[in-house]
Amino acid sequence: MGRMTPRIAALALVLSSVALPAVVLAPAPVLARGPDSLADLADSVVDAVVNISATQKSEPKVAEGDTPDAGPDSPFNDLFDQFFKNQNRGGKPDEGTPHGHHGTSLGSGFVIDSAGIIITNNHVIEGANDITVIFTDGSKLKADIVGKDEKVDVAVLRVKPEKPLKAVKFGDSDKARVGDWVMAVGNPFGLGGTVTAGIVSARNRNIDSGPYDNYIQTDAAINKGNSGGPLFNMNGEVIGINTAILSPTGGSVGIGFATPANTVMPVIDQLQKFGETRRGWLGVKIQNVDDAIAESLSLSGAHGALIAGVDDKGPAKPAGLEPGDVIVKFDGKDVKDSHDLPKIVAATPVGKEVEIVVIRKGQELTKKVTLGRLEDSDVKVASNTTSGKPDAKSDTSVKKILGLEFGLLTDDQRQKYQIKDDAKGVLITNVNQDSPAAEKGLQAGMLVDEVNQTEVKTPTDVANAIADLKKSGKKTALLRVIDSRGDVRFIALAIE
Repeated sequence: MGRMTPRIAALALVLSSVALPAVVLAPAPVLARGPDSLADLADSVVDAVVNISATQKSEPKVAEGDTPDAGPDSPFNDLFDQFFKNQNRGGKPDEGTPHGHHGTSLGSGFVIDSAGIIITNNHVIEGANDITVIFTDGSKLKADIVGKDEKVDVAVLRVKPEKPLKAVKFGDSDKARVGDWVMAVGNPFGLGGTVTAGIVSARNRNIDSGPYDNYIQTDAAINKGNSGGPLFNMNGEVIGINTAILSPTGGSVGIGFATPANTVMPVIDQLQKFGETRRGWLGVKIQNVDDAIAESLSLSGAHGALIAGVDDKGPAKPAGLEPGDVIVKFDGKDVKDSHDLPKIVAATPVGKEVEIVVIRKGQELTKKVTLGRLEDSDVKVASNTTSGKPDAKSDTSVKKILGLEFGLLTDDQRQKYQIKDDAKGVLITNVNQDSPAAEKGLQAGMLVDEVNQTEVKTPTDVANAIADLKKSGKKTALLRVIDSRGDVRFIALAIE
């Protein structure tokens, strides 16, 4: 290199004499380190977890209620059947009782009150004539049922201990985050108290087991016999009741479900106070809003709960709620989709007057309704139809629209498709099996009584309504469909 000029040399001398601060690199945060040990946590709660043996004498068949009420199309159906039937029918037939058998259900539970209040799943003790609670020291106590609820699968038991029991407390399950460490304690395969650990895998899981599904999913091992046991957070608080698993074999594959504490606590409180649940009831049948339905109703997006039917005897009808209304807010709480509404309504006190915000034909309306009690209702929604027969002057033409063939509903057709006498509408007589209508489940024998919230009585009415939608630039037609059982739903079909 060449020689430095005097000026550059002077600058180098100055810089060399300046003490520059050392650059310190902070260590990368450890994001995936789990707890060093769960021994202290397990030791602090394990004595509050109990084994439950429920015995019943019944006919040699699987009783109703052994499995969550999964829908017929639910992918969980077969898995639930295998898991819960095996779990709740562990006993062998009693040879001395040829007309029945003794079934023994082995499950888990936990003490929430040292005076003797114990929580478990309803399906663990369903139909039991005799319930025995077994504690970690081997002692046994007979239990009475304080109350039970099938909809969230929880039961409250009471025992009479000679001394106070070890109890645990519920925590705030809403604070549980995906990735949080959790610990499950229970009685898998009847082995006795067993501790497993994992993380929260997901929240608000809907597995089609009931109207209030919002399970915590965990990979902590949950097996046959864990049902009814607690899922703990790292503070030793119960954030869920272990209720179900997804498994092709009946054993744990790392997909377990716990009912959140915040879902069961209000139910447990009611069961302790009244021996039964007292849920709010609105009296509507609802369905979800998809993009096609949202477009046909001029909504800004797919949200809210679409009212498909209104119970004639329910609180919604005198309040002015109508089929086709989309509920977007209930008692100040946003309704994101149809799954939200039943949970919000059920948690609202019976007799409370609430405001409901609905979208009706593109306009936002506010209605006030005083809630009834769900358990007092038949929980069946009327199809909101009236009786009537076609008169001689009615249009008898057949129309082919949207892959559907429409005809007039006659007495012969009622008998052929077993349609209720009080049902009205235009009859679907044929469905093109290659059409979107067939893909969405439309079948011959169903009725259409509205097109885009306009009543239709004849095939010509349907054709005219579709023609009007085309002229107005609509891309979809919203059909209000009634099946032979009287069940109502809205189906959106693309207009071509």
